Amino acid sequence: MFNAEDIKKDFPILRTNMNGKPLTYLDNAATSQKPECVIKATERYYSTENANVHRGVYMLAEIATGLYESTRLSAARFIGAVDGEQQPLYSDDGDIAEIIFTRGTTESINLVAYSWGDDNVKEGDEILVSMLEHHSNLVPWQELCKRKGATLKFIPIDENGEMKTDSLDDLISDKTKLVAVSMISNALGTITPVKEIVRRAKKVGAVTLVDGAQAAPHMPVNVRDLDCDFFAFSAHKMLGPTGLGVLYGKKEILEKMNPFLFGGDMIREVDLYDSTWNSLPHKFEAGTPNIAGVAALTPAIEYLLDLGMENVFNHSRDLRDYAVSRLRELPKIHIYAEHAKNFSGIVSFNIKGVHAHDVASVLAEENVAIRAGHHCAQPLMDLMGESATARMSFYVYNTREDVDRAVRAVQKVYEIFKIS
Repeated sequence: MFNAEDIKKDFPILRTNMNGKPLTYLDNAATSQKPECVIKATERYYSTENANVHRGVYMLAEIATGLYESTRLSAARFIGAVDGEQQPLYSDDGDIAEIIFTRGTTESINLVAYSWGDDNVKEGDEILVSMLEHHSNLVPWQELCKRKGATLKFIPIDENGEMKTDSLDDLISDKTKLVAVSMISNALGTITPVKEIVRRAKKVGAVTLVDGAQAAPHMPVNVRDLDCDFFAFSAHKMLGPTGLGVLYGKKEILEKMNPFLFGGDMIREVDLYDSTWNSLPHKFEAGTPNIAGVAALTPAIEYLLDLGMENVFNHSRDLRDYAVSRLRELPKIHIYAEHAKNFSGIVSFNIKGVHAHDVASVLAEENVAIRAGHHCAQPLMDLMGESATARMSFYVYNTREDVDRAVRAVQKVYEIFKIS
């Protein structure tokens, strides 16, 4: 039984208070809080398992390496990067080939932009993204287009903040080299029809990348079913540690890509004037990685799987519906993507005559944590005619009581700014 009140007890930070007011944390699209099992896994690593990986033959090194590589298997299974036997693809050296650890979604996308993009995109080619993209899935492609003389094109959105897939016939052509889209908008919470976009891109031989930073924490993901070439997500948005990301890439593509960073464990042979690269996935993991973070990702994954990703998804959607219904009761409020058909647990809104930062500041005084700003999606804000929105985003430990507390705090905005 999915019970958010019981789940909340597993998160120590949610027991904190400010000025006698309990923490109401509704900024989960930015980062999630961490359950006790993840915190203990980090502590356990540094207390009893700390050693570098892939180097030593002593017991601690073997334990650390085992933790590191077993998490790679957990990540592969979590996003469906496995076959019918629940096994991933392996390199010729016997290592899991298609799961690369990075510092986050941003680094994962940059890795693809440099390692794949610089060798495959040329002058006259086109890269297709959407108007919904986070800067991390926009700026790397802007820069790639500048370096290579390619053209950046955009999938438009409708009044509900959903992608207009009927425009794909005009946008995707033989010139399309890459299609890169987010699975869930971090600013609006709308869900992208990724499978349809990937299918259309494949018809012209385009490579596809999915920004799964918001999707992986909130809904079931199966990259084999999506058939995308790359899928990127971050641990810190799904109960795990900061500074850790995962890049899935199809083996046949990764094998042809040159490394993004050089040195450390990504080499096989080095002489004074030349080097050869390690096998997958290690050729993309230069230097000592975030081993403690990797060790803590498996318990985060296990926690979510125990809850059930369908349950996680439905719970966030229910809270979003409830929050929209409560906010609708207030005057002079605009809720973005209010009537979207496909959405997750995010609500963006503005109150007429009050800047979003002022809204967030008033809520902060009530110990209600929300985000205000452009949410690293400035082109989307420009399209909406706004400089910023206030955003509530929900996760597994949030309850309807949290929503009620947030709405009561929003009502204080009306009192302070004398809005009726």
